[in-house]
Amino acid sequence: MYLKFSTSTLNIFKATSFWQNNKLILREFKHFRFVAISAVFFSALAASCEGFGLGFLLVFLQSLTTPGAEPIKTGIDWFDLLILGINSSATERLFRVSALIVIITCMRALFNYIGNIGIQFSEINLVDNLRKRIFEQLAAQGLSYFSKKSSGELMNTLTNEMERIRQIFGGVAFFTTRLLTVIVYSISLFVLSWQLSMVSVLLFSLLAVGLSTLNKQIRERSFKITKANDHFTSRALEFIEGIRTVHASSTQEFEQQRYNQASGNIVKAWKRVYWVSLLVRPLAESLSTLILITMICVALMTGLMQISSLLTFFFVLFRLVPITQDLNGSIAFLSSQAGAVENIKDLLKTDDKTYFQNGHLQFKGLQRSIDIVAVNFGYEPNNLVLKDITLTIEKGKMIALVGASGGGKTTLADLIARFYEPRDGKIIIDGVNLQKIEVNSLRRKMAIVSQKTFIFNTSIRDNISYGTLAATEAEIIEAARLANALEFIEKLPQGLDTIIGADGIQLSGGQQQRIAIARALVRDPEILILDEPTSALDSITEQVIQELLDKFTIGRTVIVIAHRLSTISKADKVVVLEQGHIVEQGKYQELLDRQGQLWKYHKTQYEMGQA
Repeated sequence: MYLKFSTSTLNIFKATSFWQNNKLILREFKHFRFVAISAVFFSALAASCEGFGLGFLLVFLQSLTTPGAEPIKTGIDWFDLLILGINSSATERLFRVSALIVIITCMRALFNYIGNIGIQFSEINLVDNLRKRIFEQLAAQGLSYFSKKSSGELMNTLTNEMERIRQIFGGVAFFTTRLLTVIVYSISLFVLSWQLSMVSVLLFSLLAVGLSTLNKQIRERSFKITKANDHFTSRALEFIEGIRTVHASSTQEFEQQRYNQASGNIVKAWKRVYWVSLLVRPLAESLSTLILITMICVALMTGLMQISSLLTFFFVLFRLVPITQDLNGSIAFLSSQAGAVENIKDLLKTDDKTYFQNGHLQFKGLQRSIDIVAVNFGYEPNNLVLKDITLTIEKGKMIALVGASGGGKTTLADLIARFYEPRDGKIIIDGVNLQKIEVNSLRRKMAIVSQKTFIFNTSIRDNISYGTLAATEAEIIEAARLANALEFIEKLPQGLDTIIGADGIQLSGGQQQRIAIARALVRDPEILILDEPTSALDSITEQVIQELLDKFTIGRTVIVIAHRLSTISKADKVVVLEQGHIVEQGKYQELLDRQGQLWKYHKTQYEMGQA
C-alpha cells in the first residue's frame, strides 16, 4: 500500500495483538476515556495536517520547477480559487502555497502538543489506576496468599514493573502517533504513484518477516528480566529488613556477594535483550536505505512521473523511512517489556486467586463464648498444623496456650482472629459461625500483641493510635505510661512525634514491644490475644508489664500464648498443645497435680531457673 505498508501492517497486527492479550490493562482506560480519546483525536488531526502539507508541497514544487504548467487543482472550486489562487500568477501562487505550508505546519505542531498532553495524562492516570487496583487485590487476599509470595516480588511489581508499564504505554502512544502519520504518508504515496508503492509493499514485506523473528526473540528474553528484578528486590529488601542479624553475624561480605550476584543477573538479562533489540533499528535502516536507493534509480530510468511529483514522492519516502524505523523500534521495545505486562496481569487476575469471603453480621460484643469445634488446619494441603481441635473459651476468662514451638499455638490464635480459614470444622462465636460475621466489626473489638511486633515508619503517636484514630492525646499518653513506655518516649528528641524509622529500627526490641502493648491498651478491647507479649523485655520491665496485664485482663476474654509458665499461673484454663493436638487442659494447679505434659514443662523450667 506504500513504502512500508507491509511492515507497518505487521506492526499494527502486533500492537493490536499486544493489547488484545492484555485486556485487564486496557479496561483501566474507562476511568479516563475522555483524555485518552482526546489524545487519539488530536494526534489524528496532526497526522491529517501532514497529508495537507504534502499536497501543498506538491503545489510548491510545481510552482518552482514548472511555473508555466497548469496549476494543480483539488476539485473544490472555492478552495482552488480563493486559497490556491489558480487564476493568479505563478509568483502569487507560490507565495500563497508557502503561507499555507507555514500555517499547516503550525497547526500540526499545536495538535501534536495537545495530543502529547493527552498521552502523558493518560499515562500517569493508567499507572495510578493500576497501582490502586493492585492494592485492592492485595487487600482482598488472606494471609495465606502473602505466605506464598515474597515481599520483594510484590515490591518489584509495585515499583519497577509499574514503571515499565508506564514506559510501555508511552511506547504504544508513540507507536500510534507514528502509525497515523505513516497511514497519511502511505495514502499520499499511492496517489502519487501506485506502481512504486506496490513495489515497496513487496520489498518491505520481506524485511518485515525478518524483523518479526528478531522481535519474537526479544520478547522471550524479556521474561528473564522480570525474574531477575524480582530476585534482586527480594534480596535487597531481605538485607534491609535483616540488617541487625547481618551485623550481629558479621556477614556483610556474604550479603555483598549475594547482592552483587542478584544485580549481575539483571545485567545479564538486559544484555541478552540488548544484543538483539539494538540490532533491529540499524538493520531496518540499512535495508530500508538500500530499497529506497533502488527505487529512485528505477523511477529515474523509466520516467514514471513528472519531476515535481517525483520529488514529492521521494520527499515522502525519506520522511517515511525514520518513522517506520521508529515503528520497528517501538515494537522491539514493547516486546522487551512483555515480562512486566505478564507480571501485572497475573497480579490483577481474579480467576486464580482465593478471595477472603467476608460475613455480613455485625459483631456487637462477646456475650457467651468462642467455641472451636473439630478444627483441622494446615498451611500446606498434606501437612496439618492443627488436628481435631475442640475448645471452648468463655467470656471474661483467660485461656493460656502452652506447648513446644511449632505445636500450633499461634496458628490457633490466628484462626480465632480469622487470619486463616479452618480446613475442616468451624469456629463459633455466641452460636454464630465466625465466617458469617463481618470481620472488621470483630477485629475492632479485639487487640493482638504478637511476639514479633511490626512498627510503622511514622511517629510513636501514630504507632500507638494505629487502628484507633479517635484516641485522644490523654488516652495515648496513659496507654504509653501503663505500658512502661512513657519514660523512654519522653527522652526522645520529639517525644511522641519522633519518627522511629522503618520497622522501628531506632528502638530496641523491648521498646518496640512496649509500643505494641500500648497500642493494644489504647484500643480497650473486649478480646485480647497475647502471643509472648513480654518475650523481648528485660526481667524488671517484664514484671512491671506482667502486673499491668494482670490488671488489664480483668473482665476481658484473653487468649495468651506463653513459654514462660510463670506468666500464666493465674489463667482460668491452660491448654497444652503438642504436634497440633490438645493433649490436656484444665486449671494450672490441676494439671501440675496430674503430672502430665504441663508438669514436665514446669519441672524443666524450674530446674533451668535453679541452674
